[in-house]
Amino acid sequence: MLLHHLKGAIKDLEDLISITQTDIEDIKEAKQSPQFDRLPLKDEKIKSFESKKAMIDHEISKLMSANPERDLTDLLNDEQHAALDELKKGLSDLRDINQRYAKMVLTVSSFYNTLLERIVPTEMNGYNKVASKTPSFLEVRA
Repeated sequence: MLLHHLKGAIKDLEDLISITQTDIEDIKEAKQSPQFDRLPLKDEKIKSFESKKAMIDHEISKLMSANPERDLTDLLNDEQHAALDELKKGLSDLRDINQRYAKMVLTVSSFYNTLLERIVPTEMNGYNKVASKTPSFLEVRA
């Protein structure tokens, strides 16, 4: 049963990595709609992974409780060890690709915030942002 949960978690990680790679390609081409459309799928995959991870923890805990005198490495077979190693690698890969994606998102966000600030300059008035001066190239006529 442990191996089944490990394989399912690995598949979820592979799917999340693939979705994030697609998001990176879309952000490079300024396609924001497909990224937002994939958010429910990403949420579903994350919840699925978390569920499988909890089941993996439960199975390992059962093994350890049933055999308290033995180390975990002695309780798992080679296939389970390989699957755990693959799971660790998948988590590391997901972290790396999420870092790349986060940097791109922050860069794009900063660009748009700077552009908006130049169009409609604002300043803080207490906790509220208010227009502070005449926009540099925005003109409103009534």
